[in-house]
Amino acid sequence: MWQIVLPIVLTALLFIALIVLISLATFNQGGDVGRWAAISTIWIVIPVMVAGLILLALLVALVYLMKRLLGITPTYTGLAQDYVHLASSYIKRGTEMAVKPVLFLDGIGASLKAFFGRK
Repeated sequence: MWQIVLPIVLTALLFIALIVLISLATFNQGGDVGRWAAISTIWIVIPVMVAGLILLALLVALVYLMKRLLGITPTYTGLAQDYVHLASSYIKRGTEMAVKPVLFLDGIGASLKAFFGRK
C-alpha cells in the first residue's frame, strides 16, 4: 500500500507547493504576470507541438510507403488478374462438366415423356 499511496501523496504535495510558489511569485509586488502567462503558454503548447510532429512524421511515412506501393502494385495486380481469369475459366469448365450429365438425363427424360405422352 505504501508503494502506491506514498508516491501519490508526495506528488500531490509537490504540485501544491509549486502552485503556491508560482502564485506567490506571480501575484506578489513586482510579479510579472505577463512573463508567467508566456511560460505557461509555452508549457501548454509543447505537448501539442510534439504530438503534431509525430503525426506529421507518420503522415510523411505513410505517403512515402503509398508511393512505393503504387510503384510496385501495377505489376502484381496485372499478374493477379491473369490468375483470376485463368481460375474462372477452370471453374466454368468444371461446373459445365458437373452439370452435363444432369442435363443429358433431363433431356432423355423429356424426350421419353414427349414420345410416350403423345397419343
